[in-house]
Amino acid sequence: MIYFDNAATTLHKPKEVIDAVVFAMKSMGNAGRGSNSASINASRSLYNARVNVANFFNISDASRLAFTHNSTESLNIAIKGLFSKGDHVISTALEHNSVLRPLYEIQNSDVDISIIPADTNGNLDYSNIPSYIESNTKAIICTHGSNLTGNIVDIKQIINICKKHNLIFILDASQTAGIIPIDVNDGIDILCFTGHKSLYGPQGTGGIFVRDGLNLRPLKSGGTGIKTFSHEQPLEMPTHLEAGTLNGHGISGLSAGIDFINKIGIDKIREHELKLMWLFYNQIKNLNNIKVYGDFSSVHRTPIVTFNIGNIDSGDIEQELIETYNISCRAGGHCAPLMHKALGTEKQGAVRFSFSYFNTIEEVEYAIKVIQQLSNL
Repeated sequence: MIYFDNAATTLHKPKEVIDAVVFAMKSMGNAGRGSNSASINASRSLYNARVNVANFFNISDASRLAFTHNSTESLNIAIKGLFSKGDHVISTALEHNSVLRPLYEIQNSDVDISIIPADTNGNLDYSNIPSYIESNTKAIICTHGSNLTGNIVDIKQIINICKKHNLIFILDASQTAGIIPIDVNDGIDILCFTGHKSLYGPQGTGGIFVRDGLNLRPLKSGGTGIKTFSHEQPLEMPTHLEAGTLNGHGISGLSAGIDFINKIGIDKIREHELKLMWLFYNQIKNLNNIKVYGDFSSVHRTPIVTFNIGNIDSGDIEQELIETYNISCRAGGHCAPLMHKALGTEKQGAVRFSFSYFNTIEEVEYAIKVIQQLSNL
């Protein structure tokens, strides 16, 4: 199978990641739950992983980084832990349901929500954002890169708006962590990320950074290994947001994924992935019946090409690609309903190709020939 669904999850993991998970499964007990060697090994491994991931995002105090199971959990912690009745939050039409659904949920608890629209290329009008700010606006939350179009959001402009109006900035880095360098000191108050995409970690890993001085209500409460007789979840980070046994085996793999990126170089990884993306895009964009979505006028984007062929349902194209040509991609709604409305693809969905460092030019050239054939049907 040729795999082009890396925006959903990276199938091909570095050998170092697999080895780290296997070693952890053979040696790790429960971190913070005992003084035996297996428990101590787990505690050391988690500490080293926390520092490693923190350094990757230039987080100076690793204790401000809590591990989660994915971006969805991180975003739920941020959204449900920050806002209260009477608050107002601004988001965008580019968002994944992992942002939208928690927002709709807190809207039922009298939190006001405003959504900045996107144009037909999937772009935001940044000059229009200040018009959405109200006296009770508390934060702006947005994705760093659209999982549907691959467009990158200019977070510097949004951060400047947040600073000017004293707003909290929450960033969903699901599609960019591991591709685009991210420095929380640029003005990111809360960073949410997942491990199983471009960080090359196992599924069931992720994290949330919360800047010092900003406190969230925990999404979960329970065992922590400290303050056993307290009726409440400990206030100290990262324990405050890490109830229960962590996915220590997976987090070991996530840390190894970070090591792999640092060894190869994030710029080199991005350069290779974008080379494949541009090759694919330039060869299919002018084919008969092909409509490509998103803004390709900028070189700053994630390695995603999303398209449709005529009026054929995107799911039928996906099925044909895997059954006849052994090419795996993603089709349908992509959990981004407002983005589909902006692009006019609510009914048809869209076919998404997303590229990885482990894809090859030969694989992309084969896929181009296949799309050429399908576009002439």
